[in-house]
Amino acid sequence: MASPRYCWSGAAVSASSLLLHTLLFLSPLFIFPSPSSASVEEAAALLKLKASLENQNQPYSSLSSWTNATAGGPCKNWLGITCHPDLTVNGVNLTSANVSGTLSDFPFGSLPNLMYIDMGINSLTGSIPPEIRLLSKLTYLDLSNNKLSGEIPPEICELTNLEVLHLVNNQHNGTIPDDIGKLYKLTELALYSNSLQGPIPPSVGNLSRLLNLYIYNNSLSGAIPPELGNLTDLQIVFMDTNQFSGPLPSSLGKLTNLTDLHIYSNQLSGSIPPELGNLKQLQMLTLYQNNLSGSIPPSFGNLTNLNLLYLYANQLTGPIPPELGNLQLLTDFEVSNNNLTGPIPSTFQNLTRLQFLFLRVNSLSGPIPPFIGGLPNLEVFQVDNNQYNGTLPTNLCQGGNIKSLTINDNLLDGPVSTALKNCTRLVRLRLEGNQFSENITEAFGVFPSLQFVDLSYNNFYGEVSERWGVCPNLTDLRIAGTNVSGRLSPGIGNSVSLRSLDLSSNNLTGEIPKEFGNLEGMTRLNMSNNRLSGAIPSEINGLSKLANLDLSWNMLTSIPSTIGDITQLNYLDLSHNKLSQQIPSTIGSLNHLTDLYLGDNSLSGEIPTDFSGLRSLVMLNLSRNNLSGRVLEVLGQLVGLQSIDISYNNFTGPIPTTTAFRDATASDLQGNVGLCGNVVGLQPCPESAAANKSSGSSSSKVLAIIFSTLGGFLVLLILLVVIIFLRKRREAEPVVEDRTQGKVFTIMTGGNIQYKDIINATGGFDSKYCIGEGGYGCVYRAKLPSGLIVAVKKLHSMSDHETGQTHPQEFLNEIRALTEIRHRNIVRLYGFCSHRLHSYLVYEYLVRGSLASVLSNDEEAKSLDWNRRMNIVKGVAHALSYMHHDCVVPIIHRDISSGNILLDSDYEARVSDFGTAKLMKLDTSSWTTVAGTYGYIAPGGNLSSLLSPDVPLKDVLDPRLPLPEPNTEHELVTILQIVRPCLNESPQMRPSMKVISQMFLAAAAPTAEISLDGEDNRLLPNC
Repeated sequence: MASPRYCWSGAAVSASSLLLHTLLFLSPLFIFPSPSSASVEEAAALLKLKASLENQNQPYSSLSSWTNATAGGPCKNWLGITCHPDLTVNGVNLTSANVSGTLSDFPFGSLPNLMYIDMGINSLTGSIPPEIRLLSKLTYLDLSNNKLSGEIPPEICELTNLEVLHLVNNQHNGTIPDDIGKLYKLTELALYSNSLQGPIPPSVGNLSRLLNLYIYNNSLSGAIPPELGNLTDLQIVFMDTNQFSGPLPSSLGKLTNLTDLHIYSNQLSGSIPPELGNLKQLQMLTLYQNNLSGSIPPSFGNLTNLNLLYLYANQLTGPIPPELGNLQLLTDFEVSNNNLTGPIPSTFQNLTRLQFLFLRVNSLSGPIPPFIGGLPNLEVFQVDNNQYNGTLPTNLCQGGNIKSLTINDNLLDGPVSTALKNCTRLVRLRLEGNQFSENITEAFGVFPSLQFVDLSYNNFYGEVSERWGVCPNLTDLRIAGTNVSGRLSPGIGNSVSLRSLDLSSNNLTGEIPKEFGNLEGMTRLNMSNNRLSGAIPSEINGLSKLANLDLSWNMLTSIPSTIGDITQLNYLDLSHNKLSQQIPSTIGSLNHLTDLYLGDNSLSGEIPTDFSGLRSLVMLNLSRNNLSGRVLEVLGQLVGLQSIDISYNNFTGPIPTTTAFRDATASDLQGNVGLCGNVVGLQPCPESAAANKSSGSSSSKVLAIIFSTLGGFLVLLILLVVIIFLRKRREAEPVVEDRTQGKVFTIMTGGNIQYKDIINATGGFDSKYCIGEGGYGCVYRAKLPSGLIVAVKKLHSMSDHETGQTHPQEFLNEIRALTEIRHRNIVRLYGFCSHRLHSYLVYEYLVRGSLASVLSNDEEAKSLDWNRRMNIVKGVAHALSYMHHDCVVPIIHRDISSGNILLDSDYEARVSDFGTAKLMKLDTSSWTTVAGTYGYIAPGGNLSSLLSPDVPLKDVLDPRLPLPEPNTEHELVTILQIVRPCLNESPQMRPSMKVISQMFLAAAAPTAEISLDGEDNRLLPNC
């Protein structure tokens, strides 16, 4: 239809034309508010919003341009404001504008033409007001990266013109609104990194225009609705890191436009639907860390655009389908930690773009196929912990790009030198736990990029070659448990980059070369269980960064006094040697030492008085030597000591009353005829010097009279002493009380802590004694009759299913194990009591409470300066490393959070609350059911990016403290560099806590590289 024309130059103007002119041009002036009037009203409303925001009324605030509520004012130069041609506001963009406050005064009703809101990356708090429904024309809403909380208001579903909704990285809880399907124009929905719960509403199936769906890193649960299959325009889906359960719906196979599908880290079960093979546009598919079972669908061979496939950490069985050889664009294939069987399919030789191949921890078998060496782009080949057999292909590195080769813990045999001769780009090499056999003296050349190598527990023989000393980047060398013999080459001292050396359990002879003192960057040295002899060289003090030294089970004859210069030592084991001197007093300078083992030698003399400086010492073993003198004056000052063994020496006098001696067993103290004290196996000490004999016949006569007249009374007195002694002996023993009537069962190691004492001290668990509450129970402060103050956690009633046990006895066994933990950064668990009315745990009491409570109080947080905070981080790392790697049965805490880290009076960290802890069987997977505080479990990309080198340090530090001094800042940066890999979204790429702990100990080196070349236990509970 043609547009009407208007004639103003003649007299002939029709009535209809005049009416039309009047409606189009005159009525706005008289019937509706003018544009100027409307814009003035909107400007006033925006100024009211500015006034409600914090710190925005200062001259230099980010909204300082928001002034003067004049017509069109907001449209001229107001920051973040855009307008329609009629000068009404159509957009508010305050991204990263340093805005804080709430949205309660946002002028929802005064901006009727608003189409665009972006207030992301600010500090907004509170909830989203329901008045948001008034913005009926809104097409774009982004409130991401704030501190908004509360539920997503259902009124948001009335914004039916909305095309983009971003509420990312806030603190929203509750469920996704049931009517989310009303937003039928939505093309992108991003709700990730909140605390949303409950299921995905079925109405989501009405979002037929949706292209991108991001709901990961929440606590969403229930089954994935089959209605998702209706969203046939979907291209990208991130649903990972939630609690979805049940099977994958086959309707997902209808999403034929999908390029990315991520549903990892959930609780999905059942088999993988073969219909997923219809997603021919798919480029990335990640289903790892679920409970999926059955076989890998052969239909996956149709996914010819796929370049990344992650199925690891499930329960998949059967062979790897040969059809996967069709995926010629595949660069990354990871199916580790399943129950797959059979060989590597021969069709994999077609995967010429493959860079990463992870098949580890399965039951795969057969030989390593020769075509692996012909894959030109392969960089990482990890097939450890399988049942591969035969010899290595001679052309294993024909492609020339392999950097990481881990084939440990298989059944492989034969030589390795010919297979590795072209592996010039190797960075990591793990061959341990096979049956390789070869003279390794000349077998290995120089690998210029090699950083980590482990040849342990094979049938290698020969000598340790000095060629290792010229590998310029080698940081970790492990050749333990082989048949290597001969003398150590001084050339190893040229490995200046070496940080860890393990040559234990071999047949090495001769002296330790003094050139080893050149390895100044070394943090861990283990040459135990060999036949090394002579004196430990005095040049060992050159290992100034050494944290762990184990030379036990050799024939070494003396300890140099220079050992006291290795001030970073925290573990020293020289036991089972032929040391025959006095203990060097300089050992007392090792104030970081936590474990000291000098047992089974011929050491003589007294314990040096300098030992009183070992304030970090937790474990001390001096057993089976010729030591003498008193122990009270020196060892009594080591209040942090948790475990002691001084048996079979010549010590005399009373023992200290510290924890280590109170908890000592008879075997820890036996063989010292002069010791006395109130513990099992020792004679009680005399009460005073009056027990000494006095001379003279008068004394003899008096004694004769006493014995003759009071003989009967003396017999009774002796019986009474025996009874008291036996009673104290019982009190010193761990209490295990089992009343089979179902009334009380206790396991206690903290002396005679009685059930009735706990009840009395807590007033029958009266709430006035409660000092905290968690998901598993309330914590009470209890002062016992002995004066000891303990923390008592009264447990909520838990079924066997909730405790993760198949039988209550297993739970009790775990409690027994936890009571044996001895570490300065772990709260001591005295024991457990089960009663028909209530059950409780008894812990050491720490006065400053939890780290969370300190940080939540501004005044207390200020007292927690940077050095104390760094010590807390290191302490927690050391504690977790001890639990994961140094306990006889590894212990997985499963709920590390600031609420479960307690602080003593010196702000030293202690890991606490083992209500969710699990003992890890050594022959099973280390994955456990998710437990505890979800906000601390799965590190996400936002925090990782926050710790990026591109982000200034001041932007991630607590603003309540002054900026750190340069030296402290350097240490903070180092810590951030060390922990940043712990935030990797892929658990496979996170280092173990043992590695982190060792790196903290080594980080004082000014030129030390931050290296993560530790144990490749990818699926242990890492950082």
